[in-house]
Amino acid sequence: MKKKVVSILLLAAMAASSLTGCGGSNSDSQTSNTSNVGSDSQSSDAVNTDSQPEEGQVINIYSFNDELRTRITAVYSEIESTSEDGTESILKDGSVIRWIINPNQDGVYQDKLDEALNGQLTAAADNKVDIFAAELDYVVKYIDADIDAAMTLESLGINPETDLADQFEFTKTVACDQNGVQRASTWQACPGVLVYRRDIAKEVFGTDDPEEIGKKTKDWAAMKTTAEELKASGYYTFSSYADTFRLYNNSMANAWVAPGETTIKVDQKILDWVTDSKEWKDAGYFDPTVKGQWNSDWFTAMSSSSKVFAFLFPAWGIDTQMVPNWDGEEGSWAVTNAPLSYNWGGTFILAAEGTDNPQHVKDIILALTADTDNLTKISKDYADFTNAKSVMQAAAEDDSFTSDFLGGQNPYTYFTPGADTIKMAPLSAYDQGCVELVQNAFGDYLQDQIDYDKAKENFEIAIRERYPEITEIQWPE
Repeated sequence: MKKKVVSILLLAAMAASSLTGCGGSNSDSQTSNTSNVGSDSQSSDAVNTDSQPEEGQVINIYSFNDELRTRITAVYSEIESTSEDGTESILKDGSVIRWIINPNQDGVYQDKLDEALNGQLTAAADNKVDIFAAELDYVVKYIDADIDAAMTLESLGINPETDLADQFEFTKTVACDQNGVQRASTWQACPGVLVYRRDIAKEVFGTDDPEEIGKKTKDWAAMKTTAEELKASGYYTFSSYADTFRLYNNSMANAWVAPGETTIKVDQKILDWVTDSKEWKDAGYFDPTVKGQWNSDWFTAMSSSSKVFAFLFPAWGIDTQMVPNWDGEEGSWAVTNAPLSYNWGGTFILAAEGTDNPQHVKDIILALTADTDNLTKISKDYADFTNAKSVMQAAAEDDSFTSDFLGGQNPYTYFTPGADTIKMAPLSAYDQGCVELVQNAFGDYLQDQIDYDKAKENFEIAIRERYPEITEIQWPE
């Protein structure tokens, strides 16, 4: 580890910057830094299997849910067995993977991870963090070059230009620090689509054909006309205002917090979401019983008793949310294009500075995020949209990727073109908190519990409680 990781939560938040493409830079000084990283530090840090000390016996992998463990155990051939409770996996060489999982909600996972990383220098070998996961909403916090929490991929012996050449470019951009050096990788890209009920489509529109329905959902103007038709037949277009949030958030022009600043600037796209959501709610296009997401009412809206026509989801949403909550006949759903191209989520995998298992870490990252056979397996077994352009293009043309849940439709024919058009909004270390708290505050407004100005005030209070270092919150004029 080059530097001690001191108070990652605070320092990363203050130093985190918007991302440029890997190998790019924002200024002359960054160009100079990139040059230095490319010569001295990378050559000295790169993994040399001939001179490396013996690997440790315990590989500690931190994550916020079971997704990372299931994917790694599915494709990492060195795993011999996994305990019934899922806390440990035994490798063929006798090493042990410990799976350390804490929930994302309310920042619990990040707090636990920050605590472990802050103690990385003095931790016993068997207790050091080796690999950790980070969601898109806060990965920028951990790839910051000034914090040095995550190793560069090249220092592990992974060449992003060759080993990860097949990845979608926007996922590599997101994984780069402010000097354009890649410090993370991911097995998934998360382009979103519109997922709709075939039976409702047939009743209201006379067809459930994805191409025909796509004409009715191609943009917000068409979507509004479609919403009126659905309402006239007794149906809701979406379950709630929260369902559309990611399309607006993904279209922001600026980061929540600019590089080196402590001012949150609320983008106009966020207020557009509030205004449009109010209009749609008052018009009766949302189910009034559903308040937000990730609650029982939202899950019920995915069931056969619901009058909700559609949801906006990436591939993981269909697999992990819709499939388990649908209690009707198989084949009752289909996918088509959303009103806007968008990306929702993505789990990145990072190598912790100070790991005593660099070779194992390198092998796991490559197995999970670079091996096309493994990525094909993940797509087939878990319906993930995986981060390999060649694999996804092949899947879009392969009938073996059809989905019984989607009535025999191949969803990759809609996911894959969407991935090529995604342009990510600039990221900051504050994204997770801002995204959660702005929806909470304005959700109360949209539920008619408070007025608009009170929602703004509540957001500001909640932000300052979550991030005491924030000095100002600016709203669009």
